[in-house]
Amino acid sequence: MLALSLAPPRAARARRRPAWLPALAALFFAGLTFWLGLWQLGRAEEKRAKQAAFDAAATLPAVELAALPVSAAPFSRVRVSGQFAAAYQIYLDNRLLQGRAGYHVIVPLAYSGGVVLVNRGWLVAASDRAIRPVAPLPSAPVTLEGLLVPAQSRYVELSERGVAGPVWQNLSLARYRDWYQAKHRGELPDRMLLQTSPAADGLVRDWPRPDAGVERHLGYAVQWFALTAAIFALYAYYGLWRRFHAPR
Repeated sequence: MLALSLAPPRAARARRRPAWLPALAALFFAGLTFWLGLWQLGRAEEKRAKQAAFDAAATLPAVELAALPVSAAPFSRVRVSGQFAAAYQIYLDNRLLQGRAGYHVIVPLAYSGGVVLVNRGWLVAASDRAIRPVAPLPSAPVTLEGLLVPAQSRYVELSERGVAGPVWQNLSLARYRDWYQAKHRGELPDRMLLQTSPAADGLVRDWPRPDAGVERHLGYAVQWFALTAAIFALYAYYGLWRRFHAPR
């Protein structure tokens, strides 16, 4: 009983704790959540900028790809004439369009100024996935128009298990380069042509808007900022008000 009576009250023990520990913890987590909110706002603004460039390119006349500098802005509208390398056509699996499963058809096009990867469009998958997709290529030279975009903006591969013949789960540009350049000269640049015309080949070319997901990023930013405010409110109550107003 004597030991219990001599024990300091809970409030007194709390007051003896270093005051800077909860303050430091609150400052750290508030700073972290605030930074994450700013990062989400930055992602939203990045997508808005891409959409603005995409919309501006759609209103401009197409320029010849061979005359376009490597440093040209993304989403340039271009025209190119050349020959498809049919042996290197691949199909990116699990590409959805309006809820339907299908493939994106990727193939190199050699032209007078080099070579460029072309996303020809979307091909619906057969009901039996054992049936390999087929998107015939013209044997004669072709002239295409489309939007030139960063080749790795949407295609990332994390392992080598996503390749089964011409059907790939994702496009690893490094692996594709090694495969193509083993027998061809000229390096594949970090650009891809999203073909828009001609369209008489049965492929769908409904390219997603670059600003897709802006609302989601803004929602995440609001959540992070709200968490920052909650951390400050909790610290103000438990770390300050309770500390100095608790019964002694």
